[in-house]
Amino acid sequence: MHLIDITRDVTTAEVYPGDPPTVLRQVRTIGDESDYNLSELCACVHAGTHMDAPLHFIEDGPSVTQLPPDAFVGPCTVLEVKDSPITGECVNRRFPQNAERLLIKGNGEVTFMDSAAYEAAELPLRLIGTDAASIGMETCELQTHKAFLSKGIVILEGLDLSEVEPGNYFLIALPMKIGGAEGAPVRAFLADDYIFWTKPR
Repeated sequence: MHLIDITRDVTTAEVYPGDPPTVLRQVRTIGDESDYNLSELCACVHAGTHMDAPLHFIEDGPSVTQLPPDAFVGPCTVLEVKDSPITGECVNRRFPQNAERLLIKGNGEVTFMDSAAYEAAELPLRLIGTDAASIGMETCELQTHKAFLSKGIVILEGLDLSEVEPGNYFLIALPMKIGGAEGAPVRAFLADDYIFWTKPR
């Protein structure tokens, strides 16, 4: 199986404006009166490559641990979009109509208009992802997120799709298990040749 890592390093990824900074601190170092290395990480759950659960923008919405894990694993389409923002016309003209998982490759700069997000949310999507820091335009963050999250469509943000060609893949992007949280860091991979495993009887 060939895996393409589409995760940004959480320690070097740009922090979204207003979010707390990411700090990795060495607590113990081998040779410095210690027999082991030990690090402490302080970061926002939306730092680097991460997922948004409905609870992020919807009161009493499902949290990270209340979402079905299979939403984050399965066939996926990567679509390259060069013009921002994404409009409803773009959704109708270019978006695959049957994809359950869709990742937008836009050089980290392409976001959705809120009307386009509502249009895309009518597709049979379970997951929508982007290589931008946020899926929504700065002027309509709330509406864009709610368009997807209110339909139970989970959001991946901060992906690294720079080495990925548009096309069909198999996505593996499970979030860290953080009970009650509205978001979580994700280690995300795309497989471009995969073999299904069948449990022996």
